[in-house]
Parts: sequence; structure tokens; C-alpha cells
Amino acid sequence: MVLFGATGDLAKRKLFPALFGLYKAKKLHADFRVIGSGRSVMSDSDFTAMVRHSIETFGRISIDTEEEWTQFISHFSYISLDVMNLQAYNALLALVHTKEKEAGTAGNRLFYLAIAPNLFGPVASYLKQSGLTDTNGWKRLVIEKPFGHDLASAEELNQQIQQAFDEEEIFRIDHYLGKEMVQNIEVIRFANSLFEPLWNNTHISNIQITASETVGVEERAVYYENAGALRDMVQNHMLQMIMMVCMEPPSRLKTEAIRDEKVKVLRSLRRYSEDEVPKYIVRGQYREGSMQNHKVAGYREEPNVKPDSLTETFVAAKLFIDNFRWAGVPIYIRTGKRMPRKSTEIVIQFKEMPQGIFFNKNGVLGPNLLIIRINPMEGMDLVLNAKKPGTDDDVVPISMSFCNNCGQETPEAYERLFYDAIQGDSTFFTRWDEVSLAWKFVDPIRRAWDNHPETLCYYEAGSFGPVESEKLLQQEQHNWWNVSTSSQEKIHGVELKHVDLQHRRPMYV
Repeated sequence: MVLFGATGDLAKRKLFPALFGLYKAKKLHADFRVIGSGRSVMSDSDFTAMVRHSIETFGRISIDTEEEWTQFISHFSYISLDVMNLQAYNALLALVHTKEKEAGTAGNRLFYLAIAPNLFGPVASYLKQSGLTDTNGWKRLVIEKPFGHDLASAEELNQQIQQAFDEEEIFRIDHYLGKEMVQNIEVIRFANSLFEPLWNNTHISNIQITASETVGVEERAVYYENAGALRDMVQNHMLQMIMMVCMEPPSRLKTEAIRDEKVKVLRSLRRYSEDEVPKYIVRGQYREGSMQNHKVAGYREEPNVKPDSLTETFVAAKLFIDNFRWAGVPIYIRTGKRMPRKSTEIVIQFKEMPQGIFFNKNGVLGPNLLIIRINPMEGMDLVLNAKKPGTDDDVVPISMSFCNNCGQETPEAYERLFYDAIQGDSTFFTRWDEVSLAWKFVDPIRRAWDNHPETLCYYEAGSFGPVESEKLLQQEQHNWWNVSTSSQEKIHGVELKHVDLQHRRPMYV
């Protein structure tokens, strides 16, 4: 494995801990080798110290013994490299040959580009020109997002990369696809006769997908000013979750069959013209507010942000999949920074029973909900209606809950994706046609906002976004489900009674 950008933040926070997790789980070949490269001049001992600090600071698994650490780090080496200098790749090629000979490996090479997106194309080209892609084994290229900043740039980048690597050798990472409960959506849908027959517009009222963050822009302002929430979250993570929820059952659980069905969802996703964008999509930017009783600055007061910036930190949208299964079902998405809590969840709201048969004290019989919790709490809840004990006809919501990561640590997304790339399994990576279709959907929205800066709304830090996002749902007489993971969960103002499916015991609020 050749890791470009080995001294960068992504490598420190995610990649080195992921490799150590795979090593502890015995999922790496006994003779694997990792060559880290970066612009910094660094000795192997300094690099070793940096990797250890990374694992101790950000890893989910601790180093048990010095012997274990010595064995693990013996597989690593470092080379200082200017990635824009073709001649510098000669030294890298020589080091790769040395390590392959030393380990007796078959020439299998994985190149991980944890570097600035504008370097993806040149580095892929230089890998080919230098001979690093000439090998008797397999070769694979792992690329982080963003893949371009619009359709034209993505197409240009794809053409550059495909001069050195075939499509099946390119692994475009979307780390949301590595999350345990995102991957579990397939099983929830297709392994349960309870859900799949109801998974359509006959029984489902609407779908809501929320990805909220409590943090502001932090140190990412330089990147975020050019990206915004639309490119940073909607074009990739949010659309990927829509595809997983709305795809048709694949003909078989094989990589290309699954990806084919995902692409069909994007082809059926209704595209909005620039004139339609204000009706269906809301963008917002956080202003000064309070988070956990502490005042926080507005986006425009953050370091490296323009004082008159029009960059959106929040997006809410009402989308439609125009196919036989989903026609007429609104899919609401929202993502934003400086929201009350960090949470990623999918809420499937089923159609309500006729009112007038059973009522709770408020005179409203609530809908059934399937809540898929992706982050930080992994699991799902099925919200049903039941008679309140001790009453004749007082109906209250109850929640049957399953927690996926209670009492155990599940592998990080990067562990799964790193392992899949090594194994050559591209199921949970993004194929080129997914990327291009996503940009075709997003580009008109971006143009509409650029041409109409007055459409930017504002919201107070610590709130659930601008009021315009609430109005987006009220057009259909819907409301956002601000589902809490606390012990004081409420539906329609009524506290839920919980049944813990994992431990098979009642849990009462």
C-alpha cells in the first residue's frame, strides 16, 4: 500500500487507526507493506512516532504490548515525495520494488490518495508514466471525495484517471457507505417479510433523512467556502443514503447487481430546473447562537470565512423518485452545521390509520415509524401504537428498539472500506455513473443559488435550521421528526415506552 498524504489529517485521524484495527483483527496479509509519502522530510523513526500518536489519539483499539506495536510498525516505511515532480516517482518505484522483494509479495499494489482533490489526476498520470502501475499483480486506486466540483470537472478528472486505471480498479470512497447501519439497510429491507411488501407508495407516507452536526466549520473554512453543504454532503452522502433506501431488490447480492439498482434510483430522481429550485430546496447559513449554554460565532465570523460569504451551511430539500414504487412519496433531506445535536438517521413514516377509531388524549393517532439510526447511536426503532395499560381506549406510541453498538465497538467505516479495497470488493464504493448522475442533479441547484443570492436563509446556531425548512414540509402537511436518542423521547408529545429488542426485556421511561 502506498499512502499519499501520509502526514495529513485524514491519515492521522482515520487511515492509520483503520490499518491497526485491521491488523488486530488479523485481516491484513502477514507480509503486507505500507509506504507513507508526504512532502515533509521525515525519518522513519519520526514517522513511526507519528503513526503511534495517531493510533493512541484517534484509534478505537489500544496497543496492548510493545511487542505487538513493534511487529505492526515493522511493516511501515516513509518517503518524502513531491507528487508534482515526475522524477521523484523513480525513488518511490525503487522503494516499492525493495519492499516487494523483501516481503516476497506478488506485486499487488494499492495506491491511496489522501491528498488535495486537484492532485488526483496528475498523481494517477504520474503513477502510470513512472511505471508504478506496471505490475504482475493487481493495482487499485483509492480516492477520497470530492470527485470534482461539478459535472465538467468530474468528467475531466475521470478521463485523466482512466488513462492509468480501469473503472473496476478505481475505488471512490464515500465513508457513509462504510457505516454499519447504512450497510444494514439492505438486510432490514430484503431479509424481513415485515418490511419489503410495505416498502412502496401504497404504505409509506414520506421518508426523512437527517444528517446534523453540532460543530461549525472549524479548520475546514478554506475548503468549505468553495464547497458548501450542497457539495460537501448532498452530492454524495445524502444521495447515497437515498439510493440505499429506495433501490429495487437486486437480482443477486453481487457488487454490480447492487450498484446497478442504486444507479436506477438516481436516474429516476426528479431533477429541478433553476426556476423550480426555490420551491423545493432551502439553503441556510448559521448565525451567532448558543450551543450547550455557550455562545458561538456565526459562520461569517469564523476564521478564513469571507465577511459577506453566501456559502450555505444547511440544506433541506423535498425530492421525488419518479418510478412505479415511489411515485408521489416525498423524500425530505436536511443536513447542516451548528444544529442541536449530532445525528444521522433515516425515518420511514408509514401512512396513518383512519382517524376516528382510536384516539389518544390529544385526539391524534400517530403514524408508525421505522427509525434507522446511523450515527452516533447505531440501531433502529419501530414505533407502534398500543393501548396504555390501565385504560380503556387511551392509545400511546411504543418503541421496539435495537441498539447495534451498545456494549460493543463496531468497526469504523474506514476499516470496512480499507478492507474492501484490499479485497477488491467495490460494492460500497461509488461507481462513475453514480458520480455523474449526482452532479447532473446538483449542478442546476448550484447555478440557481449563484444567480439568486437572495435565496440564502439564516438560522440561529443551536436550532434545527431556518424556518423555511419547516414550511417545505408543511406544504404536504408533514413535519420534521426531530427524533431524540435520549431517555426522554417523545412522539406527539407523549413519552415512548421502550422494548429493548437486543436484550429481550422491557425498558420503561
